[in-house]
Formats: sequence, structure tokens, C-alpha cells
Amino acid sequence: MTRLVRGADGRMWTVRSQVEWRNPAADADFEHDVSGGQGPGVLMLAIVAAMGVLLVAWTPEQVVVPAWLGLALAMMFLFFPVRWAIRRPHLVVAESKATGDDLPPERWVGHVRGVLNVRDEVGNIARKIEMYSLPDIDGPLQPVD
Repeated sequence: MTRLVRGADGRMWTVRSQVEWRNPAADADFEHDVSGGQGPGVLMLAIVAAMGVLLVAWTPEQVVVPAWLGLALAMMFLFFPVRWAIRRPHLVVAESKATGDDLPPERWVGHVRGVLNVRDEVGNIARKIEMYSLPDIDGPLQPVD
């Protein structure tokens, strides 16, 4: 999501956000990512799929499975992956270019978790820039040199 915002001082700001598929490092001195990778998730998905196929293959033909049961099982299996995707952290960046009025370029960066929170926060940042020419210092964005 990208928005162009005109600040109160006349500068044009670009406020953008993008999803972070890896969790941001909590400490700048941390040397490596401890993520186990995608292997365990893929293995668990394969095991669940194999168990589902075995369940369907071994079901006697006389058994009638109601449609709502399949829907309930699908919702149960999809709950955590959908929740994981919706709650991903987003990198939010607000930056301005240098102008002829001797105003230096600025860049503010921060992280916000959740799709709906990102939409609200980007709107708040755009409003603050329109009113005060800068993002809120108490918000999630912090100035970067």
C-alpha cells in the first residue's frame, strides 16, 4: 500500500507498507536468524494430508458424511494458517524528498503487526503529516539517518 501525502510545509511524502515474511530481528547485534525454515511446516502439512487421504480411503461406502462436517474440518485446518498470514508484521516507511526550500529529505521507519492495524496506522501517519508536516514521534515510526 502506497500513499502520497502533502505535508503542511508543502513537501510531498510517500507513505508505504509491505509485508515482512520473516520476523524482524529484535536486536541489531543478533548475528544470525534462528528460524528453522519451512521444513517442519511442510512436513506437518504432508502428514495431515496423508492422514486425510487415509481417512477418506478407509471410510466404508455406507457412511454418509454431512457437508457441514467437511466445511467445519476445512475451517479448523485453515484457522491457524489464515491467522498467521493476517498477523504478519509490516514494514511501514514514510519518506520525503529534499526540496528547494532547504528542507532535508527525511525517512521514518517502523513495524506494525496485522493488516487492519497497518491500514489504520498508515491513515494516522498520513493525517499527522498533513497537519504537522511530520509523522507522530510517539507512533510506531522512528526517524532514520
